[in-house]
Amino acid sequence: MKVAVLGGGPSGAFAAERLASAGVETILFDEKLAWEKPCGGGITYKAYSEYPFLAENDAPKKIVTDTVLTAPRSKPVTLALDRPLLIYSRYDLNQMMLERAERAGAKLEKARVIGAERTGSRWTLRTRSGAVTADYCIAATGARNPFRDFGAQFNRETSMTALGYFVPSDRDHIDVQFLPGFEGYIWVFPRAGHLSVGICGKGKPAAELRAMLEAYMREHRIPTAGASYYGHMLPCLDTPAWKSARVEGDGWIAVGDAAGLVDPITGEGIYYAIRSADLAAKALLNNTIDLAGAAYRRLLRRDFVADLEFASRLSHRVFHGSFLRGAITTRMVQFTRLSPKFREVMQDLFAGTQPYIGLKHRLLRNINWSLVEIVCNLGMSWVVPRRERA
Repeated sequence: MKVAVLGGGPSGAFAAERLASAGVETILFDEKLAWEKPCGGGITYKAYSEYPFLAENDAPKKIVTDTVLTAPRSKPVTLALDRPLLIYSRYDLNQMMLERAERAGAKLEKARVIGAERTGSRWTLRTRSGAVTADYCIAATGARNPFRDFGAQFNRETSMTALGYFVPSDRDHIDVQFLPGFEGYIWVFPRAGHLSVGICGKGKPAAELRAMLEAYMREHRIPTAGASYYGHMLPCLDTPAWKSARVEGDGWIAVGDAAGLVDPITGEGIYYAIRSADLAAKALLNNTIDLAGAAYRRLLRRDFVADLEFASRLSHRVFHGSFLRGAITTRMVQFTRLSPKFREVMQDLFAGTQPYIGLKHRLLRNINWSLVEIVCNLGMSWVVPRRERA
């Protein structure tokens, strides 16, 4: 069997590594190979505990233990992470993973596939330098998939915009800023050698998002002079789209962003890119070509797609809903500051170990204790200063 992987991001590189390691003839096509991307680069505890190579490598990375959360009508709170986030530039992450794929035996082609046709049981892939045939294709082309015959297709309802700046500066903590009435957030991620300062969300044009981000940067004295600007589209499937997402078909499987496998609340996609690549390789290695796609779909559903579909039902409420007469994002920041029980929930969400399915039950189970803790903390903040004055 010969497999062609279209795309050299984390999902494509890891799929190529897994298949080549198992002895499958694998060729990976990408016109840039390693390339930069404005958003994220954060690797959760869930990701690097399941795939230790994400932590155990020589690639430049930042180990971040503090996240500052801010929301409207609330003081900022620092969440000290028991399980740190690892933050890469996307170039360094991609380069590291491509090198692993090549060492495993995958052939890397720095070329753009401009045509893909299936004849019988074979694919013919055309580049500017010629044509290559393969038995199977893995689409790891990202959200801007140029091929309409395979992979998910996105529209305004099933995507979000991410844009931002690479700022030549440094800091040790992450900043996350929620905004009133906005289904998304602003982030400041410290990377090796620069800051990634950006905004992602739904329902607003890119020009308005950029204006919101630049207003934040001015307020926080983050310069745009000398900073590189980038923009990107991210999948953000709504609930109906999870039912109909094209993740497999005749002779192909889609992984990562090309399959829409992104958290619809946080926009986090690296774990799902790597995990879906792993599941795709397992489906191909353990099944015939004709059955691999259906097996892959079942593996996705059992592993994490059901949870992401559930998150798509929560997303609008998280950003637009209210609780105790305040915005949910505001209450989330306030509870993080005042309730140790709620901080445990936030710790697990940042670590990636708290599924969305079960989150409501956990919050309801702990809400009484959280409210008691908040009342006690508010009482102490009132009593202690009075005693100091006395």
